[in-house]
Amino acid sequence: MDKEMEYSKDHKYIPVTSIASGLGVVVAEDIYCHTIQVVNICLVGNAEHFVLIDAGMPHSADEINSIVQERFGEGSRPKAILLTHGHFDHIGGIIELVNKWEVPVYAHQLELPFLKGEQSYPEPDPTVEGGMVAKMSAMFPNEPINLSNHVQSLPTDGTVPELPGWRWIHTPGHSPGHVSFFREEDHSLIVGDAFVTVRQDELYKVLTQQKEINGPPRYLTTDWQAAWESVRELAKLNPTVVVTGHGAPMSGEELTVGLTKLVNEFDSIAIPDYGRYVNNKNLH
Repeated sequence: MDKEMEYSKDHKYIPVTSIASGLGVVVAEDIYCHTIQVVNICLVGNAEHFVLIDAGMPHSADEINSIVQERFGEGSRPKAILLTHGHFDHIGGIIELVNKWEVPVYAHQLELPFLKGEQSYPEPDPTVEGGMVAKMSAMFPNEPINLSNHVQSLPTDGTVPELPGWRWIHTPGHSPGHVSFFREEDHSLIVGDAFVTVRQDELYKVLTQQKEINGPPRYLTTDWQAAWESVRELAKLNPTVVVTGHGAPMSGEELTVGLTKLVNEFDSIAIPDYGRYVNNKNLH
């Protein structure tokens, strides 16, 4: 791997965690979700062939590597790292992991400017309607990481590198190039932050991981109309199980009922009443 990578200038440890931190859940035989502080990483595949989806909080590389070794055996490495998007809590350990594993990184074309050191994300909005995590968001990094030539665009045909049987779906709103991953065979869905299963802006609910389907984290979502449309598109897939970027995996009737309610009441459940990126509450 030839060109040097570097984290953003505001890359730093964020002192927030939850009771789920350090715990993993086997979602399906070949899908494993593990929580690092307040965000999930996902391993998809088996010991011979697997990928890592998202790369955790800042300074989490050693923990992620340990999770991989524990699940698949000493010396294991994924075939690739897939990113749902490039926010700080989904790329926090990626440079060390790429250097250690020497594997490619894939993301949507529209995320590449934020992953190649070219463009900062919009600043988090601590003024948005919400709880203590929203108020804390002013400290969250938003400047771009530079993965140089180690990151490349997902194929335009919707296929997922190193993950046969899956396809990626563009689900913008939380970020311009946000993607979700779907397997038609069993309707498994990995959605990043397109929607979550915890109220991510409220500190108590984050700490206790109180389970509820909610929209994307408010303090970093900049296009609420696109976010609503993305949730609609994901609901049409009729997922049987979903792994979100924040909160516990969800399946069965709990998922069906919760996702239907979110689609129908997105404006009241997900969209904040006020905030820097809320242009019109009466979106549809």
